[in-house]
Amino acid sequence: MAPEEPAIEPAPKFEEALTRLEQLVHALEAGNLSLDESLRAFEEGTALLRLCARRLEETERRIEVLMQEEGGLRAQPFKWEEEGDR
Repeated sequence: MAPEEPAIEPAPKFEEALTRLEQLVHALEAGNLSLDESLRAFEEGTALLRLCARRLEETERRIEVLMQEEGGLRAQPFKWEEEGDR
């Protein structure tokens, strides 16, 4: 009998990853975790951060392609504006 292969979990949705990342940040900032728990939280958070960044980059590229297909609109880099900057 062949050994069972571990089940591969699908990657979380962007919103799920962001929510979990916020939970990890709050847990780390509270300072109540042990060193091992903090390290695990940091590792999980780093992986989630990379996932979120990759999803944002993919979305940006898709939007640029869609804009080019819709009449050759020129893509411009996104500029974040804080609430007070408007």
